[in-house]
Amino acid sequence: MMTIGRINRAGNIIFGDASLSIWEEGIRAAGNYQAEKAWNRQFKREVFARIVQTLNRLGWTCTMPEIDEHAVKHYGGDVARWSVESKRFCTKGNLKADLDISGRCISFKMFQSVNCPTRPDNEGRYEWNKEACMPYLVRIEMERSRRRIRDYLLNVMTGYEFEQPKPVLGFMRATALEYAAHCRRTTGHYVAALDRANISNKDQGFAADGVALENGSKVYAIDRSGRVICGTAFYDLNGNWQIVTGRYAMTSVWHTAIWARCPGDPRVKRNARDRRLRLEGELAKAIKAMNFERAAVLRDILFPGNPPLFAIWHTESNVYHRAGCRGYTSDLSQAGKFTADEVRGWDCAPNKVIQIAGEQEVCA
Repeated sequence: MMTIGRINRAGNIIFGDASLSIWEEGIRAAGNYQAEKAWNRQFKREVFARIVQTLNRLGWTCTMPEIDEHAVKHYGGDVARWSVESKRFCTKGNLKADLDISGRCISFKMFQSVNCPTRPDNEGRYEWNKEACMPYLVRIEMERSRRRIRDYLLNVMTGYEFEQPKPVLGFMRATALEYAAHCRRTTGHYVAALDRANISNKDQGFAADGVALENGSKVYAIDRSGRVICGTAFYDLNGNWQIVTGRYAMTSVWHTAIWARCPGDPRVKRNARDRRLRLEGELAKAIKAMNFERAAVLRDILFPGNPPLFAIWHTESNVYHRAGCRGYTSDLSQAGKFTADEVRGWDCAPNKVIQIAGEQEVCA
């Protein structure tokens, strides 16, 4: 029974990346082509047309694309006309959108071409993370438009529901504190009394300097790039702690990379391992390209004084260990270079230490 002033339809409204989607299930229960055709026509009249009207009230300009002669030739005039009537190209200032109805779904995808750092083609339609790239005023208008459409449909349709999106970090989305709270509550091990999961291994509840950690502890940590950061710690799972460093800034850190007191000069990056891997990669490239002058410079940076160097051969797989023992390679030029101290104790099955440079030295 239809409520006075409202339409009896059931569906879900979903927000995406600068987009709005509407899904209904009624078409699946139709059972035959004529009934499905009538349902599609009603869906377009009662929902699609109302979205176009709402956009016009908000100051948008909605136009139908021109009929494609190629589609008329290959699929017939009726099919080509239906595909055109089911689409609108919408514009409002620098904000643009594609409105489309297909089967049981209506999609409203907004985009802009003012700031497109990775995909300036096609007016920014295929830019990654559209909302983050939008200028402030364009983003405000995007959010206003889809919220007005959502609110209108929820008021008119009796069975429409808004599906809350998963929290996403970013402006006009979830803050870092909200996102961290969502992660804690959805781990599957959440304990409400603790506001986190139980810490199964007691060591995972302590910082590197031996201080006990709890949700809300003010800590220092080393992020993935080796920088010292300062923020608020929240336990995630399996020894990982989320460090909130700003309103929309958060990073996940293993408990051994967290300190209660500042671990030395915060201006110095702790990235010696990454530096070593990068330099060894550049050395391998220089050797492969027979650019031995550059290879010599990189060698002197990596191993000053020209010490004996070794590679580690895996006898069972017939491959070398790569730099930092991260992976394997059958190419000696791509193999990791190690000093005598670094390979000490490695010369045992299934590994074999092979000297590749410098004077002979016992390292086993």
